[in-house]
Amino acid sequence: MSKIFTLFIILTGFIYASNFAHVKLQSTYYVDSDDIYISHIIKDAPRNKKIYKIRDGRYTKRVKSQELLKVLKENGYRGIVAQTSYVKFVKSSPIDTSKIVNHVRLYYQRHYKNIEINSINIQTRGFIESLPKSYVVKMRDDAYLAKDGILSIKTPKNKKIYFNFMVDAKVIVYATKKRLARATPLSALNTLKKSIILDRFMAKPIEELDKKPLQSRHHLQKDSTITIRDVEILRIVKRNESISVSMDSKNMSITFSARALQDAKMGDTITVEKANGTRLKVVVVGKNRGVIK
Repeated sequence: MSKIFTLFIILTGFIYASNFAHVKLQSTYYVDSDDIYISHIIKDAPRNKKIYKIRDGRYTKRVKSQELLKVLKENGYRGIVAQTSYVKFVKSSPIDTSKIVNHVRLYYQRHYKNIEINSINIQTRGFIESLPKSYVVKMRDDAYLAKDGILSIKTPKNKKIYFNFMVDAKVIVYATKKRLARATPLSALNTLKKSIILDRFMAKPIEELDKKPLQSRHHLQKDSTITIRDVEILRIVKRNESISVSMDSKNMSITFSARALQDAKMGDTITVEKANGTRLKVVVVGKNRGVIK
C-alpha cells in the first residue's frame, strides 16, 4: 500500500511540474538570499529545490540559459523557453523602498487618469546595505510611456544611486475599430475604449474623447492604439468649402457666403474669399461659420 501511495505522489508531482510548459525564462531574477531555489523561477513550485548558490562576497550569479533549462528539466519542469543566452540572479538589497514605490505610484497616477496599479517592484542595480536618510527621487520625463525603466535617487551631497523599476498596471486607451483616413473625426462609431496592460508606448495614449472634438492627424490602421501624436483638434471648416460670414455693426447685420482658403478649428482666424474675389479675415465660431471682428 505504501509503495502505491509513494508512486502516486511521485506521478502527481511529475504531472504537476510538467504543466509549467511554455514558461519563459526572464533575463534577471531577484533573490532574497545566497541560495537560489526553483521557486525563485517558478512561483509555488511543487518540488522546490536549491539549484545554485551565490558565492561569498558576491551579489550576483550568471548562468547559461541552456544549463538552467537542463537543471529544470531534470527536476520535472519541461518545455520552458529561454529568451536570452544567460540568466542572472541578483541578491536583493535589504532596504526599505516604500518611499521610492510611493513616488513611482504618484508619478504614474499624474500621467494616467484611469490607471489601475497592481504592483510596483524596485530593485537596486547594485547591492547596497542601506539607503541614505535624505534623498530625492528622479525619473525621466517620459518614463510613464513604459512599464519599466531606470530611476535614481539623489542625496544632499549630489550622490546618485540607480534602481530598476517595474510597474504592473492597466490603463484606459482608445483603439481604432477600422482603418481611418487622415482628418477623420473620432467618435464611438470608429473607436473602442478599452483597458490594456501597460507595456510600452511611442507616445501617450489618449484617455478621453468627450472633452474636445478630435480628428486623425494621419492614416491609422485598424486596431491601432490612438496616441496624442495621432490626433489634432477637429477642423470644423475645410479648405474650399463655403462658409457663412456675418458682420455686425450698430445699425445693421450682414451675412454672406465666402470660400474658405484653409482648414480651421474653433477660434482660428482664417482668410476667406468672396465671389467677387475680395479676401477677408474672419474668426471661426462654428461649423462653416465665421464672423468679421
